[in-house]
Amino acid sequence: MASSTLGTILAVLASLIITANALVAIALLRLIQKTGSKGLYFVLNLAVADAMVGFTVVGLVIDELSQPFCPPQIFCVLRMAFVTSSSAASILSLILVACDRHLAIRKPFHYFQLVTGLRVGVRLVGLWLVAAVIGFLPVLVPGFQKMKATDEKCSFFGVFQPTYMLTVFCVGFFPALLLFIYLYCDMLKIASVHVQHIREVEHAGLAGGCPPSRTTSDMKAMRTVAVLIGCFTLSWLPFFIASIVQTVCPECFPYKVIESYLWLLGLGNSLLNPLLYSCWQKDVRLQLSQLAVGVKRRVLLHLGNSRRFPGRGTKSLPTVSCLRLQD
Repeated sequence: MASSTLGTILAVLASLIITANALVAIALLRLIQKTGSKGLYFVLNLAVADAMVGFTVVGLVIDELSQPFCPPQIFCVLRMAFVTSSSAASILSLILVACDRHLAIRKPFHYFQLVTGLRVGVRLVGLWLVAAVIGFLPVLVPGFQKMKATDEKCSFFGVFQPTYMLTVFCVGFFPALLLFIYLYCDMLKIASVHVQHIREVEHAGLAGGCPPSRTTSDMKAMRTVAVLIGCFTLSWLPFFIASIVQTVCPECFPYKVIESYLWLLGLGNSLLNPLLYSCWQKDVRLQLSQLAVGVKRRVLLHLGNSRRFPGRGTKSLPTVSCLRLQD
């Protein structure tokens, strides 16, 4: 009963993650075609990574709903490695998005010269290589693996040693959180300097009633990064803290709670990311609304054509001969 409930929750979560990120990815592709902004590729990569998280969860759904299903050791190790790699790619994409916004605020006049297509491509390729190394580290280092019981399903603590989670926390999560905090504090410092300059100009009577657009964009970027930091911390911090406790004291904290609840909270970050961008970014909202209007228009047009010109399976119109017309 508990297994089927967890499988149902995973199925709903996976479908929502895939659908939300697919819609945001389509909106971002349309926006990139219109604006040509290279920085949006980082956000697009975030949507792709989060969608891959949803696809990897589908495999776990099949495991939970299949009774009985006890795959071999190497199958579980590879499956959980793909799940970890996708989650790592999502976290690293968040870092690139924050770094891109930080660069746009710190060096606005040199931003387009620094963010070129080649540099964006190199960063994205490096991101996926690092994510693959993090996810497949237990495959490369067999010491991080743990022999799974023959009657157990695929799970993190079923095939990975707790020291692996400690390594990921020290090498990946903790530095990422510190980098997030540093970027936000630095952007806050830059924004405060801009506000001080604006007040000096207004005090001298050289400015109009409206604030410069530069300050408005800085505040929007800071707000986006702040929300990303908050959601990232709330989603993943409980899981990693519980994993560390599990590493230090295996009997103090049941790992089933970590895998059944805290890990789901971390996966929820892949659903929050597209929702945040669709809510906070006006351009993405506009593209989504235009996409919805276009789909609605096509559906109504298709329904209208079906009523005017019935296709197969519909009752055909009566034929009228020429002689009858003459009468």
